[in-house]
Amino acid sequence: MSADRNQVAAGHPGGDPVATPSGHDRRVLTVLAAVAVVALLVDLGTKQLALSLLADREPVRLLGGALYLTLIRNSGAAFSLGADYTWVFSLVTLVVIGWIGWLARSLRSVPWAISLGLVLGGALGNFLDRVFRAPGPFLGHVVDMFSLFDPRGQIWPIFNIADSALVTGVILAVGLELTGRQRDGRRLTARERR
Repeated sequence: MSADRNQVAAGHPGGDPVATPSGHDRRVLTVLAAVAVVALLVDLGTKQLALSLLADREPVRLLGGALYLTLIRNSGAAFSLGADYTWVFSLVTLVVIGWIGWLARSLRSVPWAISLGLVLGGALGNFLDRVFRAPGPFLGHVVDMFSLFDPRGQIWPIFNIADSALVTGVILAVGLELTGRQRDGRRLTARERR
């Protein structure tokens, strides 16, 4: 980037501070997008495998019963809560996607990019199920297949990769907040966090 463009990007007189993103800004946005795409593709791939290999089959026991592969189609949230309001989850997802887009405008932190990328990829994975799977647009049932410690999800709700990405992204975001890491790349001191 030339010196003139650096001055414009830095907000020097006569320049708009958001006119041209720096190389670092692009790198952070690239990380966010790459994490979201990988999470989405892994989610879509595992769902397709589950539909192909687990349909009309008893749960598959793995890791001595710590994990079972059990195909279900979930119209609600965890524990099938809100099963009659599938369309609401689609609206919430659209709000989350918009919120992440809004945050990305000032994002300068790679750890935050990873966190938001995981949330975005997970949200998109389940959103696509709700939009494109039966019984119809915005009423589709999410494909879930992982069950912990019980073949029928009696101990923990049956989940998918999208759910795992969402939860991991949120846990990472909470950790970043608690340690004072800001989305703009700054790190607050212990005194500032109080």
